[in-house]
Amino acid sequence: MISSIAELIADRIGMMPAGERRAAQTLIASYPMIGLKTVAEFSSAAGVSSPTILRFVARLGFQNYPEFQSSLQDELAAQLQSPAIRTLNPPLPGGTASPMLEATLDNMRETFRHLSDKQLADIASRLAERRGKTFLIGGRFTDPLARYMAAHLAIIQPDVIHLAGQESMWRDRLIDMGKRDVLVIFDIRRYQDSLIRFAEKAHQRGVQIVLFTDQWLSPIARFARHVIAGRTAVPSAWDSSAALFVVAETLIGAVTRQLEADGARRIREMEGLR
Repeated sequence: MISSIAELIADRIGMMPAGERRAAQTLIASYPMIGLKTVAEFSSAAGVSSPTILRFVARLGFQNYPEFQSSLQDELAAQLQSPAIRTLNPPLPGGTASPMLEATLDNMRETFRHLSDKQLADIASRLAERRGKTFLIGGRFTDPLARYMAAHLAIIQPDVIHLAGQESMWRDRLIDMGKRDVLVIFDIRRYQDSLIRFAEKAHQRGVQIVLFTDQWLSPIARFARHVIAGRTAVPSAWDSSAALFVVAETLIGAVTRQLEADGARRIREMEGLR
């Protein structure tokens, strides 16, 4: 399975010198468009030299800059695919369930292969902090994941809010959001403009954003403190959120362990109120 450039960066950024790391961060912040510009334009945006950009591209495994750009162009085309386009793909052999099951399991394995234990631990620690509120929201097909995660986190800690309803209702909640708060967003291709606008406003207010997205990265990545890039493509007209769901459950378990004493006390009190 071919890794996306975002996944390659996640795997190798720890080995990059400072200049290449700035190039990587610049690309992620404007993914993938800055990488489709010339070397000179990319280097100017990153504040590094052109040779640094070329070394960065080579570190990711590309022979040259045009090969790197060709890979980004393929990713951009995949980002823009609609369900109608994906229905034109020929069915895979093996019946209905087998290809879907294998693709879903591969998605889970690949998602966790590119997701470090440190990143999961950092996100879990931030979600377990009691200094602010936690807001969760998703898109047309991913909001059930946000609601599911919120329902669990709300049992073990206070001030967990699932943002539901129309966009105007989300914007009204911005007045209650600030630097002490976390916003968890689920957004996969084709990325939702209303979520992007909301994330930008929250970012401007200093809210720390945790983004669950796909391997091609929602534009919200440029506002996010943490980005979880899960695999979503399966042999179907529809993308699969299964890998992101498992990551969400992994974080729910990690936060629950960190809040073990307080969470248990809160659960006992809840049960007494039933």
